[in-house]
Amino acid sequence: MVSPFILASNSPRRRALLAEAGYEFEIIAPAVSETASTHLSLRELTIANATRKGLAVSRLHPRRMVLAADTLVALEGEVIGKPRDLTHARAILRRLSGRTHDVCTGVCIIDPQRKISFAEISRVRFHKLNASDIANYFRVVNPIDKAGAYAAQAAGRSIIASVEGSFTNVIGLPMECTTAFLAQFGLRPLNVSRPRLPASWPARAPARVSIPGTKTKR
Repeated sequence: MVSPFILASNSPRRRALLAEAGYEFEIIAPAVSETASTHLSLRELTIANATRKGLAVSRLHPRRMVLAADTLVALEGEVIGKPRDLTHARAILRRLSGRTHDVCTGVCIIDPQRKISFAEISRVRFHKLNASDIANYFRVVNPIDKAGAYAAQAAGRSIIASVEGSFTNVIGLPMECTTAFLAQFGLRPLNVSRPRLPASWPARAPARVSIPGTKTKR
C-alpha cells in the first residue's frame, strides 16, 4: 500500500512529530544542498530550502504528495547553522547564552496539482550558560547535526528559559500549521490530540512557554 505522502527529510525529529500525530508516510531524503543566500530573509531562506528539497523528491515521484522542511536558527538576523565540531558548538551556545534568538522552519507541500509553502518563527530565550553548563549539556546531547547546536526536545529545560510561539517548530516542524495545511490536501492525523512533548515540558504550550521549576542564571 502506498503511503499518503513522502517526507523529504532525514530528520528523526520531524519523523517523530508526524508519527506521533498519527500520520502515515514514507521517507525519502532529498539529494540537494541547502542554500545560504544572504539576500533572503529568514522566512524566505527556509522556504527556499524546503522548496528545493521538496522539488528534488517530487521530480522523482511526480504523482505523489511530498512534504519538505528546513529549520534555521538566527541571532539578531544572523543565521547560525550547524556546528562544524564541538569547539564550534561550544562557541555557538556561548553566543546564545542569556539571549533570545529566532527559530524559523519553512515548509513546502507539493502534489501533482499544487504547491503550498509557509514559514513559522518561534522566539527562544536561553538561560545564562557557563562552561560547565555547556559541557554537561553536551554529555546528554550531540550538537553536531543540529541547527544552533542544541535540541529543544532533549534536555531542553537545562538551557532554555522560555519559548514564545510553536514549541514543535523549535523541534523542527510547526505541527499546528502543518496539520492545518495537510488538511487542505485531505490528510488528517489519526491522533487528534496535540503531539506529545517531552515530560519536562508543558503538555500544552501557550503563546509563551516558561519552563517550570527553573530560573535564569545570573
